[in-house]
Amino acid sequence: MAEELEDKDFTEALEAMLATGLIADTSLVAEIAADDENAGASDEDAASQSGQRTPQSPEELARSVELDKRVDDIYQGILTRAPEHKVQPSLERVEMCLDYMGNPHHSFRSIHITGTNGKTSTARMCEALVRESGLRTGRFTSPHLSNVRERICIDGQAISREAFIEAWEDVEPCIAMTDQASLAKGGPRMSFFEVFVVMAYAAFAAAPIDVAIVEVGMGGKWDATNVINSDVSILMPIGIDHEKWLGSSLEEIAEEKLGIVKENSTLVCAKQSDTVATMARERARDMNTKLIEYGEELRLLSTEEAIGGQMISIQTPCARYEGIPLALRGHYQGENAAVALAAVEAFFGGTLSGDIVEHAFMSVTSPGRLEVVRTSPRIILDACHNPHGATATAEALEEYFPGRKVAIMAMMADKDIEGVLGIFEPVFEEIIVTGMDTERAASAEDMAEIARDVFGYDRVMVKEDLLEAIDLATARAEIDDSQAMASPSVVICGSIHLIGHARDLLQVSPPDGA
Repeated sequence: MAEELEDKDFTEALEAMLATGLIADTSLVAEIAADDENAGASDEDAASQSGQRTPQSPEELARSVELDKRVDDIYQGILTRAPEHKVQPSLERVEMCLDYMGNPHHSFRSIHITGTNGKTSTARMCEALVRESGLRTGRFTSPHLSNVRERICIDGQAISREAFIEAWEDVEPCIAMTDQASLAKGGPRMSFFEVFVVMAYAAFAAAPIDVAIVEVGMGGKWDATNVINSDVSILMPIGIDHEKWLGSSLEEIAEEKLGIVKENSTLVCAKQSDTVATMARERARDMNTKLIEYGEELRLLSTEEAIGGQMISIQTPCARYEGIPLALRGHYQGENAAVALAAVEAFFGGTLSGDIVEHAFMSVTSPGRLEVVRTSPRIILDACHNPHGATATAEALEEYFPGRKVAIMAMMADKDIEGVLGIFEPVFEEIIVTGMDTERAASAEDMAEIARDVFGYDRVMVKEDLLEAIDLATARAEIDDSQAMASPSVVICGSIHLIGHARDLLQVSPPDGA
């Protein structure tokens, strides 16, 4: 009788939630009810199998829905501000707002990362190494894949709903005062990205953390994150990207990105062109900063394919690390690991123990970067949206995934679409162009027209709907059995926005427990 009453209460609670109108997708309730009826598996078992925390009561579930709605309301409000891809060349608003807040960014040390490609993966590796060393960490990256809370991570986990809401409520009055002061002088309100930066720094101070690993949004000198006085700066490989805002030459882009280097700190420089390497040396000299360059003293010594990743050996200025398991694929990720390791060594001032390095690199993830989310056929997600990134992806696909490969792609209209497609043409047998629900996206037909010039008419198809594109790509990947020993692959690549949508459709768990 008690169980029957409990089931009745549970059903009534679900029905009450539907009546609120907060849940648009009624299948969610059906799934919850089905989970509740599962015999033979405890709540803890179900949580373990799904990778997510299962609510223990109708009240807790209702509370989660309420908090998610509040987070989304905050996010939608911030979206009304100037978008993050538009650089506003001033740090005045961020500095003013943080000053109103009591300068929370002065309460922790930091590692600051810029460059064209590899920033997010390197930030994740740095964060894993620092956290494995016993310090509390904050990580700020952008954009997000599935959930806006991914942008702000505490101890490797996406900021909680409650902490996100608290951070907003703490900074909102200061943002309002900053907006008012800026508008009074004829300036703009704080932008979308500026608001998220001050929220992140407030959340880090409230946690509190010991070390922040901060990825720039775009550029460096005028990026909103650049109010921190970082102990270590990292310059990842520089390529042509965001020309509209950063310039059309490597020199212009590097000049902007090197603006994050602070006096009397350390600059770790990934593999660069000769021109950019020279600029990095000059910047380090001008700022009286120690420079660690990828080359003789810092390099990836070897890499060998392993299950789920690779085994790597790295030389740093402090030590030689051999036979380290890295849970990420691609030679470029091995190079990123070398840079991250050198940066954290510089941060701590010496060699890290082999156990720390091994445990950190074994556990690190980088969602949306050569991420295998399905098998038979294999589905791979990779956010490569410029020629430099596409080159690294193409090499890794050939190395790790032999066999027939079919691509699904969408890109932003302001990207070098033809350049990316030209790099991928030898890699993919066919390409399916799809659409994205954002104003910046190239239309599927416009992109398909470029793709036909590169691939030829017969190798290009168009499916506006991503789910339909995945169904078609799956069928096309499996039509050729001439390479029976090599599994076919569907590769969803291009815009990060596309990768986030694909993860949602394929029901991949949100990164970092978001």
